[in-house]
Amino acid sequence: MSTPRPPYRVAIIGTGGIAHAHAEALAELSGRADLVAVADVDPTRAAEFAGRFSVPRVFDNPELLLEREEIDLVHICTPPRTHAPLAALALGAGVTALVEKPTALSLRELDELAAVQEQTDARVLTVFQHRYGAAAVRLRRLAEAGALGRPLVATCETLWYRPDEYFEVPWRGRWDVEGGGPTMGHGIHQFDLMLSVLGPWSLITALADRRARPTDTEDVSVAAVRFDSGALATVVNSLLSPRETSRLRFDFEYASIELEHLYGYREEHWRFTPVPGHEELAALWAASEEQDVTSGHRLQIEAVFDAWEAGREPGVSLLEARRTLEFAAATYASAFRGVPVAAGELTDDDPFTHSMDGGALPWERVKEALV
Repeated sequence: MSTPRPPYRVAIIGTGGIAHAHAEALAELSGRADLVAVADVDPTRAAEFAGRFSVPRVFDNPELLLEREEIDLVHICTPPRTHAPLAALALGAGVTALVEKPTALSLRELDELAAVQEQTDARVLTVFQHRYGAAAVRLRRLAEAGALGRPLVATCETLWYRPDEYFEVPWRGRWDVEGGGPTMGHGIHQFDLMLSVLGPWSLITALADRRARPTDTEDVSVAAVRFDSGALATVVNSLLSPRETSRLRFDFEYASIELEHLYGYREEHWRFTPVPGHEELAALWAASEEQDVTSGHRLQIEAVFDAWEAGREPGVSLLEARRTLEFAAATYASAFRGVPVAAGELTDDDPFTHSMDGGALPWERVKEALV
């Protein structure tokens, strides 16, 4: 009989709102993970967080944490502008980093981080927890096996509501700190899940606007997408929708698969409709041995540990995260330039590789014309 390995030693950098979801997930995995340290520039907040989750050591400097603690995994839960620098810091200490989305504020910054990663044995993983819900895992398995036939049409909608007060937090709604609006910070979870099912995209035609919120960024974007498979999709990212919902629909050759939830899903949030003559697929869909747990951080963290123990590449790698980030960048580039953007078109010297706004905001041009 093999001896159980000791729990992985884990730390969290940043103890704001999303860090609580990470700590709660780690508590559910108490047999496999020990949360041994936290760091935050606000020592009072860090101490309160440590008290709530029984974390033994608290730092006001992430570099000191990484220097003094033996860590297997560090969760980076800070504002987006700090994600790539802190991930690079973790790599330098030989520690794998699980980074909240977005991994970086631009494709160039992500590529620079990938270059740092190549010099180490550690990895940078991105939090896209909705990939790991049982039904999403099953959908990918059936799609990859060809059981559902060809993918034909898809819809991806993140229809959320954020009032003006939401943007009183200094880093929200700013290109230089958050990287973008709902396309980068909210809808990215849904279209990442869509991409994980449908595979590579080839062309995006998009619109984006700042309709109502006091932000520098967009508060809504809409895109039409063609995939390498030939499938067509629409993607909507909104912070202006009072009846909030997150919706995904995949119409394959032999079945429609629909998901409607808000911030996390279970089996009850999915609907499977086979084409007449393919009713046997409904039984195949229902034959699930996975645990029905709300899609969330616990499932992704658990998947990282499982991959390590099986000798597989864990989590959402930088390569996979780049495909999703490129989708966001191409959405902005198409919307602000008024032209379709092909996958791979945003090369190193393109302004939209350097930043998501690309220096081409239409509402800023309108404002300048009025001055």
